[in-house]
Amino acid sequence: MPAPALSIKDLKKTYASPVRGTALLGRLRDTIASNGASGTEALKGVSLSVPMGDFFALLGPNGAGKTTIIGIVTGLVNKTAGNVRVFGHDIETEAETARTYIGVVPQEINFNPFEKCIDVVVNQGGYYGIPRSVAVPYAEQLLKDLGIYDKKDQTGWSLSGGMKRRLLIARALIHKPRFLILDEPTAGVDVELRREMWNYLKTLTAKGVTILLTTHYLEEAEQLCKHVAIIHKGAIVASGTMQEILGLHDEDTAQKRGYRGGKLEEVFLQLTSEK
Repeated sequence: MPAPALSIKDLKKTYASPVRGTALLGRLRDTIASNGASGTEALKGVSLSVPMGDFFALLGPNGAGKTTIIGIVTGLVNKTAGNVRVFGHDIETEAETARTYIGVVPQEINFNPFEKCIDVVVNQGGYYGIPRSVAVPYAEQLLKDLGIYDKKDQTGWSLSGGMKRRLLIARALIHKPRFLILDEPTAGVDVELRREMWNYLKTLTAKGVTILLTTHYLEEAEQLCKHVAIIHKGAIVASGTMQEILGLHDEDTAQKRGYRGGKLEEVFLQLTSEK
């Protein structure tokens, strides 16, 4: 049986409490935190598996631990404990190999705003050793597929918010990753552009690319994703197929809330409400 695209077992992360002092004390604080000392417990033994070729939603309120999980998977955050594998490759002992499989579309716009759009994408390919002669035509194809080819010689800052999101997707795909992480990719994007983006991303999953999505637009996740995990206060409170999660819907609880949304939204509120 093939390894899942992402396997997370008993993942824990504790951030150290703020400490005043010298830089040496700061480094000591980080070391203590990484060994499980007291502090802010962001992840409390999270386990989940993303099947190969899946469109998987990781949902949760702000501060639930989604960004910490993404940071650990991509190597930007050190875990306190647990195991993470990408297509069977451990993110610590086989870090370089694991990262070649991953493409990331971050929540924040983080490309050089003074670079031309084509250069934003092509230069990213250089980090993966892709020759410019190969990167340029593929970058042009990605920009065409995403509907921003006519902007390729414009600088990134001149793009609209939705076009900047598309540029981030093109950049994430330049090395042909098998696992694409989308962190709030449609935040601030109008309805028409969002639909076009999702149609394009569905063509990627049809070709075998695995997608992990975080979003606050729960109706998108409900329509697009095969599996979903809901995280709250650093712990997974529900995980399964979309139909299994929708099956948790409690009509009586939903009626008491007054406002009615989609089923996934109501299940989400049911599982993450503080009351």
